[in-house]
Amino acid sequence: MNKQNISHPYWGIDNDYGVLTDVLLGKPNYFKWVEAGPLIGRTLRNMHKTGIKFDFDLAQRQHAEMVKIYENAGVKCHYLDSDPVLHRNFFARDSSAMTPWGALICHMQLKCRRADYHTAIKFYQDNNIPIWQYATAGHFEGGDFVILEPGTVLIGYCGERSEQEGSEQVAEFVQKEGWDVEVAPIPALFVHMDGLVVPLDQKLLVTCLDALEGWVVDWLKKKGFSFVDVGFNEAKDLGVNLVSLGNKCVLSMSGSVNLNKKLRSLGYKVYAPDMSMFTLGGGGVHCLCQALRRESVEI
Repeated sequence: MNKQNISHPYWGIDNDYGVLTDVLLGKPNYFKWVEAGPLIGRTLRNMHKTGIKFDFDLAQRQHAEMVKIYENAGVKCHYLDSDPVLHRNFFARDSSAMTPWGALICHMQLKCRRADYHTAIKFYQDNNIPIWQYATAGHFEGGDFVILEPGTVLIGYCGERSEQEGSEQVAEFVQKEGWDVEVAPIPALFVHMDGLVVPLDQKLLVTCLDALEGWVVDWLKKKGFSFVDVGFNEAKDLGVNLVSLGNKCVLSMSGSVNLNKKLRSLGYKVYAPDMSMFTLGGGGVHCLCQALRRESVEI
């Protein structure tokens, strides 16, 4: 990978729905299905009934199709180094989180991902991208850091991945920058907050309302947000876990059938590749990426 050598303030995001220009991905060169939390755990425990099997070559093709969608949309793709030991680090959402102030380096809980911070730090250092903070007070993972809009962040924790202590520490980091932030528990089934809430557009969120605490929904409504609701059955299979590309374009997945229909009815162009080897293996397209730069938006 060529080093960019572009200094701050080129890098950073103050929202998660403006035009995406640069994205951090990984390469699933060493991908395999192992016990790594409730999503893939459900797949593994049911394989004797479903007949579903891991197909490495199919996973490579699916990932390549996703990359092609990004590139055709004008998004510059950057990559974490592959590592045979860190065989799940290509889920680039979790080892770090991008902010307006630089990268947050996360502290992951799963043993098989605990050292993913290594390739994340190396990427940011090699590309002269500033590191803002390090999560140290308990485990915290990037999928639980959701920038709803400029000035507002929603942070989650399920305990099995991000912990309350880690989430509250990150919330304090954000508050010191003058932004509003809320911390909320989520069901472990959804792993991270980006399995329940992902920004789609200005004041519009893709959500699974049935799985959010009522007080969280009330807080979002008071903030003026509206919702594209995803039913529980689709959400538990990562239906919420999409990526806004900006300009009314969305990277979703073929399994999100009902959501994709809703999005198209709202006038969005929806890319919906088959990502089944990844959703069955623990993560969707939002889990696979970390936005490095988006165009700023007005609110």
